[in-house]
Amino acid sequence: MSLSDAPTLGDVRVRAYRVPTDRPEADGTYAWTATTIVVVEIDAGPVTGLGYTYTDASAASLATSLLADALRGRPLADVPAAVDALWRAVRNIGRAGVAATAISALDVALWDAKAKLAGVPLATLLGRRRERVPVYGSGGFTTYDAATLAAQLRGWRDAGIRACKIKIGVPDACDAARLQTARDALGADVELFVDANGAYSARTALAFAERAARYDVRWFEEPVSSDDIAGLRFVREHVGARVDVAAGEYAYTPDDFRRLLEAGAVDVLQADATRCGGVSGFLAAGALADAYHVDLSAHCAPALHRHVGCVAPRMRHVEWFHDHVRIERMLFDGAPPLIDGALEIDAGRPGVGLELRTADAQRYAI
Repeated sequence: MSLSDAPTLGDVRVRAYRVPTDRPEADGTYAWTATTIVVVEIDAGPVTGLGYTYTDASAASLATSLLADALRGRPLADVPAAVDALWRAVRNIGRAGVAATAISALDVALWDAKAKLAGVPLATLLGRRRERVPVYGSGGFTTYDAATLAAQLRGWRDAGIRACKIKIGVPDACDAARLQTARDALGADVELFVDANGAYSARTALAFAERAARYDVRWFEEPVSSDDIAGLRFVREHVGARVDVAAGEYAYTPDDFRRLLEAGAVDVLQADATRCGGVSGFLAAGALADAYHVDLSAHCAPALHRHVGCVAPRMRHVEWFHDHVRIERMLFDGAPPLIDGALEIDAGRPGVGLELRTADAQRYAI
């Protein structure tokens, strides 16, 4: 079947799973022992589209009620119109937060179904700019002891990853010790990134950066709250040219990205297709970043972001986040392997390329 006679959208099925971490995890502002993933399936004639988001389980209820009603009966060929209907449906409850994550999963499922109908990978349907996209290693939780941290970083280095990120924002002496452990594990040839998750004020972030300069930190993510756009800009203007300030993982709409870019708040814009409106929202963020001559980086969910990462302009890398790499391999067939520090598209798997292993996932159902 071709896209010209594409089917209409039918049943929408949504399931939430809570997957325990392999050990307790924390960053500079939050601790957790499990991650919730909401998986969406949309029937469209001979194909079923699959999408997912990392969010609260309440997104599942929203997706199966208000949002599903906005989709049924629409032609699969017209994904943009269907997505517009989703955003209109949440006008009175607000677009950000849970609503945006639910819409993100549905948007991904729509694009997955459309690519499956065409018989091609999603990146091919959208039109590639590149054949592969590099990743950076991400984990380095503040709960890790030195041996665990070093082993994780060495594993990424040995897999060909050329940049790795650790969490910071704990007492100064602990941060310093962890930075030393990280630099020793990575050696001089792998870039060291840090993520404060908004743990600092603007001035304490700069004080940290001064102390961290000896470790050649090249990326400072969310030094202050991502809501503090003036603070992000202050840090960016004073931290020095060798350090990129990054934020955007909590942007839900194009307006959120626009405000960060207009303010000159970031050197690298982060976008998360499982939060910002799916494939459609990610590509909108990419267009905005391109207009402002700012590089783009994908936050987490590497199995999904390999596709948009091969499509979006000014794409720097995809976050190879420990928790999501593990979950995607546990729950899906088709989770991508790492190939010399990068992700490639499997030409033999149409759509996003994932298939939920329902029996394996059921033990985590909530």
